[in-house]
Amino acid sequence: MKIVKISAIWCGACLITNKSWNQLKKNYSFDFLELDYDMDEEEVEKYNPGKVLPVFIFLKDDKEIDRLVGEVSYEELEQKYLEVGE
Repeated sequence: MKIVKISAIWCGACLITNKSWNQLKKNYSFDFLELDYDMDEEEVEKYNPGKVLPVFIFLKDDKEIDRLVGEVSYEELEQKYLEVGE
């Protein structure tokens, strides 16, 4: 599984969610890609993130299987990770 995280330095919800994201990376082993909404604009467009950040896109075999949008707790992030499978 791969998780793409799209965030921005000006995004308050992104800053709050960083702790949960870093804890997930520490507790589980998965591929991830972190993109900045402004700095990686061309790459970000491929994922159609919308206007609400952060966005966590769960991919299996490079196909989107689910996503979480907006500020999420560690429990929500972990639950989705476990739900969609390692």
